[in-house]
Amino acid sequence: MTTPQAALAQRLQALVRPGDTLWWGQATAEPLTLTRALVAHRHALAAGGRLRVFVGIAASDTLQPAQADVLDFFGYSAGGAHRALARAGVLDILPCHYSQLPALLADGRLAADVVLLQLPPPDAQGRFSLGLACEYLPAAIARARVLIGEVNPAVPWTAGGPLLQREDFDLLVEATEPPPDLQRSAPGAAEQAIATHIAGLVEDGATLQLGVGNLPEAVLAALHGHRDLGLHSGVAGDGVAALAEAGVLTHARKTRDTGTGIAGILMGTAALRRWARRNPALQLRDTGYTHDAQVLADSHRLAAINSAIEVDLTGQVNAEVAGGVYVGAVGGAADFLRGAARSRGGLPIVALPATHQGRSRIVARLSGPVSTARSDAGLVVTEHGVADLRGQPLSRRVQRLIDIAAPAHRAALADEAHALLRQCGAALALP
Repeated sequence: MTTPQAALAQRLQALVRPGDTLWWGQATAEPLTLTRALVAHRHALAAGGRLRVFVGIAASDTLQPAQADVLDFFGYSAGGAHRALARAGVLDILPCHYSQLPALLADGRLAADVVLLQLPPPDAQGRFSLGLACEYLPAAIARARVLIGEVNPAVPWTAGGPLLQREDFDLLVEATEPPPDLQRSAPGAAEQAIATHIAGLVEDGATLQLGVGNLPEAVLAALHGHRDLGLHSGVAGDGVAALAEAGVLTHARKTRDTGTGIAGILMGTAALRRWARRNPALQLRDTGYTHDAQVLADSHRLAAINSAIEVDLTGQVNAEVAGGVYVGAVGGAADFLRGAARSRGGLPIVALPATHQGRSRIVARLSGPVSTARSDAGLVVTEHGVADLRGQPLSRRVQRLIDIAAPAHRAALADEAHALLRQCGAALALP
């Protein structure tokens, strides 16, 4: 007797070819029924060859290093459980701005032969929305030879993205489990202090962009005393839903998409999915819109709030490598920081705790790549304060960043700063 999983594997074998490149929604948008069938039957699907899999942020443990026996992993991020792939040396990093992914797909520099989608049930007209994620998926769909959908009643119908018909799919299956959650731990004292500093910078009526992680959620929790905030972000989490339900996130003063919050993907739990279901004040849009330079510049008082692994004394940001392991991404930080800098009243913010495991995260020299150039630096925030680097020469940048480092590390940073300034050709010495 054929089991349901074996039957699904046979159907996938009829569609997936050796050498194919596969894409699916990242994080909470992963279609678990399909992806777990793929990895369980990867040898049969590869048929003596290999398959390529595009990797984003993980909210599940589906992909494992041992699967590199027939799967080649590549992608823009090693977030979540995909960090294990990077540690094992089986993840080939694509070091590009997140905003470049649609264009790279459109011109064929990135292949997308098979796309797997997680979908809500169709509406009365038989149309499927993209559910929890739009992002780069429309560009991948446009390139795909094969489109496979997994229908999950726990996935909310969302507006903004393209609508698909049943005939657009080569295969539709019913989900066998709920979508993965992306849980956040409670913020620590440093994160709460950082969030308080940032909340003091954000004005009523501002439009918010937030990165991924505990720190953005802490910032959202600190904004409950504000009024008429808006959303234009690549990602929205549970804190966005809580802020909207508290009446703070109204989008009323947005200069683009007034009255409507914009995001690329929903990364959270069932609480976020309940809020998003057929919410007329929410649209999920593709990366070409969420990260568009002119759209961001037109967004009045855009507060772009992104985190980092470390920041050097000139304002360069490493958001990719920690301890010699790829753990983050170039992502969309540079796009949003530049957009906020061009926005009227905008705030280009990079936030991070001053230390990690006793080591300073304000450093004289980065231990990883430059993810964001110092020319794009705006405001850097730690629990010890705010360093506004806008319009500041190197000597003042260095001093302002030392001032927000952990007190125990400031003297050592000052010693290193003198040599750094000479190397950079700065005319002024530190006091």
